[in-house]
Amino acid sequence: MSSADLQKLRHYCAYQERCHSEVQQKCRELGLYGPAADEAIAALIADNFLNEERFAKAFAGGKFRSKHWGRRKITMELQQRQLSSYCIKKGLQEIDETDYRNTLQREAAKKFASLEGEHPIKQRQKTMQYLLQKGFEPALIQDALEQIANDPS
Repeated sequence: MSSADLQKLRHYCAYQERCHSEVQQKCRELGLYGPAADEAIAALIADNFLNEERFAKAFAGGKFRSKHWGRRKITMELQQRQLSSYCIKKGLQEIDETDYRNTLQREAAKKFASLEGEHPIKQRQKTMQYLLQKGFEPALIQDALEQIANDPS
């Protein structure tokens, strides 16, 4: 492994938080395989350029704040990136429970209102489906829809 390759990987990790699988992919793009890639990853971890717990926190917080994803979708994405359940749990702790419920309520109300004119059952089903795709938990979605149904405004 050349120092130029290590420098490219450092820059890659400094640009934004990365997980191990992303860095392994980048190693392959740079032509690093096997022990050379492992050595590069170990060096990045030692120099604190690569930290999966930090990545999980940044990813979970970012996807929740910017794309309004629910915990289930965030968890699935982090599992797909092969993060440990410990890191996933730490990442999800970045999401404040009150903010989470308020975001779910706001997203539910917005989607429900956008379906005005649909049959009420269809309106509810489509809102439910939308929120499930966003990764929110079914029980919390039901609560949000109940609040919308009971709110005459």
